[in-house]
Amino acid sequence: MPQIICRDLVLGYDKKIVSRNISFEVNRGDYLCIVGDNGSGKSTLMKALLGLLPTMGGSIELSDGLSQSDIGYLPQQTEHQRDFPASVEEVVLSGCIGHKGFLPIYRMSDKIRAHKNLRKLSIDGLQKRPYSELSGGQQQRVLLARALCAADRMILMDEPVSGLDPAATLEMYRITESLNRDDGMTVIMISHDIDAAVRYATHILHLAHEPLFFGTKEDYIKSGAYRGAGEGGINDETDA
Repeated sequence: MPQIICRDLVLGYDKKIVSRNISFEVNRGDYLCIVGDNGSGKSTLMKALLGLLPTMGGSIELSDGLSQSDIGYLPQQTEHQRDFPASVEEVVLSGCIGHKGFLPIYRMSDKIRAHKNLRKLSIDGLQKRPYSELSGGQQQRVLLARALCAADRMILMDEPVSGLDPAATLEMYRITESLNRDDGMTVIMISHDIDAAVRYATHILHLAHEPLFFGTKEDYIKSGAYRGAGEGGINDETDA
């Protein structure tokens, strides 16, 4: 059953159109990878899905009882954020803010939720450590645990393996696959690695200012959009 239905989206900012004619659906339990060249609108689309950026045309409908409070978000991390002065536990707990309402302090249920996600990502032993002292892979797992504190049914991830070493990259893909397959969480991920996208995802959305392809990964592999991307993925470090 569809959780997100996008029809004829026109996306952009500062009155500049980045991408148009985007239509697709995300069903419960899908693992959708959004791929495409630099500036094709991948991050702009993700911000629109989160309600952080208004669309310039078309519609985004949340269905199947999904609300913004059911969606977690793992954005790209900046260098400044890597030095954030807080403990691992404090960072993860901050993901519960959306469930707190106007309460000035964290509830016991928030702490239980945070510790559950720390254990799920095998970082409960780091909870008292300063976040800034962790490795890149450990920091990314902390941020994912934080996002899971906000997410019940869907997680949106903007290039979650950017800057990670091969071992940490593989671990992040493994964790994401488990969240989708074992926990039934819907995943929408921006990826610059075409090979990883077709290995892990169930569906692919390939953007090039207008959609080149949307469908299952099996159909994508047979398509001209996949062959045109070239072997080894897309070299795309920044995106609109």
